[in-house]
Amino acid sequence: MGHLDGRLVVVTGASRGVGFYAAKEIATQGAHVIAIARTVGGLEELDDEIRAAGGVATLVPLNLKDYDAIDRLGGTIHERWGRLDGLLANAGYLGQVTPLSHLDPAIFDDVMNINVTVNYRLIRSLEPLLRQSPSGRAVFVSSGAVRARRPFVAPYSASKAALEAMVKSWSHELTTTNMRANLVDPGTLRTRMRAQYAPGEDPETVRHPAEIAESLVTLLSAETTENGRIYDFPKGEWRT
Repeated sequence: MGHLDGRLVVVTGASRGVGFYAAKEIATQGAHVIAIARTVGGLEELDDEIRAAGGVATLVPLNLKDYDAIDRLGGTIHERWGRLDGLLANAGYLGQVTPLSHLDPAIFDDVMNINVTVNYRLIRSLEPLLRQSPSGRAVFVSSGAVRARRPFVAPYSASKAALEAMVKSWSHELTTTNMRANLVDPGTLRTRMRAQYAPGEDPETVRHPAEIAESLVTLLSAETTENGRIYDFPKGEWRT
């Protein structure tokens, strides 16, 4: 028996990094994964690995900045399944590593759109479906950048701070429902985003993104009853 047997879970940013390994583990634990990403090749590779392990996935090639498509996603899931049990909102964008005053305004807008507005649109589209589940769970990937406030990544830090505030506020709207919404701070992992931020770092000194997958499975399970909190993966503990 898998930890997520019979559950239906949406994973964004599923073609690589944390999203890829989380989606694979979620499927291995018995859930049907709706895997969303722009990169078709990465989604197909994920599907091959999920099928080889005996799991099931539905692939959705989608640019999340297409807000109408996010709206259609909710409608399609409703028509086919009538409910949704989990959302792992993993997709994120670092932008440029540069002094704030040098940043291209279009990139600033993209960082805010992908890290904040996209997640609002996902909530707007998918909350009714998550409410139809006996134990709907939504998990959003934040970052230690919120507290570290390091130079040259100010928009990313600000966007993740906004995401935390939005999800925590939304979680209070869910207290009388069967839903729960939390965030996760993954810490430093060996992802493309990390390589962009720290190009001189030896990747072998950084934890592999597959290591967080089991924790994300737990956060998406009915057993997790926390609400409006942040799971600190490096420390293995909850914080407010």
